[in-house]
Amino acid sequence: MKKLVLACMFLVAVATQAQETSQFKTETIEFIKLTGAGAAFDGAIAQIGFQVTEANKEAYTKEAMATLDGLYGKIADLYMEEFTQNEIKELVDFYHTDLGKKLAKKQLGLTQKAMTFGQSWGMEVSQIAQKYNE
Repeated sequence: MKKLVLACMFLVAVATQAQETSQFKTETIEFIKLTGAGAAFDGAIAQIGFQVTEANKEAYTKEAMATLDGLYGKIADLYMEEFTQNEIKELVDFYHTDLGKKLAKKQLGLTQKAMTFGQSWGMEVSQIAQKYNE
């Protein structure tokens, strides 16, 4: 009888932990979508499928969109390793503010421009390195 009670308590603890982890993952995925990643992924799907014929466009889009759940799950796992559930909640709250919404809208464009600056800078530093390789 004692073993049965312990087993039941263990199962309740495991089920509670699984529910908390599931909620944490759901909140983390919400955060990722709020950051503008969803729009970026939608744009990537459209861009990658640009050459898909109109007759196949709907089927392509449906299948490609179905891959997003797996992608969001993997990205959520990364964030869940770095942030606590409370931190994710705070980030979600931030992205619901006017400033957070503004950041989400501008983040992708800013990141792309910054990458261009970084590439130019990398070429500049490479030229400096070549100068000292002679």
